[in-house]
Amino acid sequence: MKRRRGRLVQIESLSEFDDRLAAGATSLRGWRLRGLDLTSYTAQLHRLELAGASFLGCTFANGDGDYAEAAGALVLPTIKEVPVDVYRGRLYTADELYDDPSYALSLDARAYAWSQHPSEHSPEDELARALHDHAIDQALAAWITQRHRERSRIVGVMGGHALTRTEPAYADAARLGRLLGRDHVVATGGGPGAMEAANLGAWLAEEPGDELEDALTALAVVPTFRPSIQQWARVALEVRARLDGADRRSLGIPTWHYGHEPPNVFAGAIAKYFRNATREAILLEVCDAGIVFLPGAGGTVQEVFQDACENYYADASAVAPMVLVGVDHWTRELPAWPLLQSLAKGRPMEGHVHLVDSLEEVAELFGVRRWPDRAGRPAPAAPR
Repeated sequence: MKRRRGRLVQIESLSEFDDRLAAGATSLRGWRLRGLDLTSYTAQLHRLELAGASFLGCTFANGDGDYAEAAGALVLPTIKEVPVDVYRGRLYTADELYDDPSYALSLDARAYAWSQHPSEHSPEDELARALHDHAIDQALAAWITQRHRERSRIVGVMGGHALTRTEPAYADAARLGRLLGRDHVVATGGGPGAMEAANLGAWLAEEPGDELEDALTALAVVPTFRPSIQQWARVALEVRARLDGADRRSLGIPTWHYGHEPPNVFAGAIAKYFRNATREAILLEVCDAGIVFLPGAGGTVQEVFQDACENYYADASAVAPMVLVGVDHWTRELPAWPLLQSLAKGRPMEGHVHLVDSLEEVAELFGVRRWPDRAGRPAPAAPR
């Protein structure tokens, strides 16, 4: 079904584009414009907010494509041939997805562009996407089985994609990932922001604390993936290359549904799906040790209550802990906590939902009793 409203809007004709501009549109954030001849739209493009838009196979007047990219839009050519192996038997790596120095030519960008070309509803393309996602299902199941053989459990870290690398909350999410990664496999949605930070921390879980601080300093040079995914990924790949021997026990589960949100490179294994509904369900399902919810917006709130629904109907043996971090955020800014408490009351999940304000409290709840200092040495036990 074609998306006409909400955070993702598909525009496939100039008449529809004109109608929306006439109705007062000022921002193209979340819009996907496909196959449009925009050579006579220079003035309109320069009046609009372009950050977060995707231009797929569009034609521009000289310089307008570069202007759109500099403004934070994703500009990609149309890809008609299936760029992915629909029968692949393993999860992706960052090097596979970012297989070209130019992001527009990389496998990640080609796959997104192909999934959005005008024939996306053809039976052949639908079958290819379904086969690919089934293959990822199988590869992920095998990967998780191997982790269980190693007696590792998976803990999820959910949080907002908009968090920049220079914000203190990004560093906190990275330290949380490092902490949890000492005893668990850390799984995230595989994207930027808090997800990247948690995967980064897990990547460096067994390294001295100074390595994480140095990585945070290096990444801060390019704080966000807008306007340039290419620069954002490049500095991360450089950081990862310097620490190539670091621990890789972390998982990212991103989606091409949000093609304007790139996958982060610090997940040791990447299960990337075309269908977001499949990806969302699986991301929550695999986190058998529980999930930590960092402050976030609509997407994180959706994940909180999607996970709460699973726990609400689960018996006592199947409930997984839910830990919301940020008392003010979850009780005042987005008061999900009171509703979550009400849902949990009298159910097996009641003793498994928690609201905390510090990483030390998260450590306690997940059985990590000794907090590592910057150099990686055990600090005194966190107070109860």
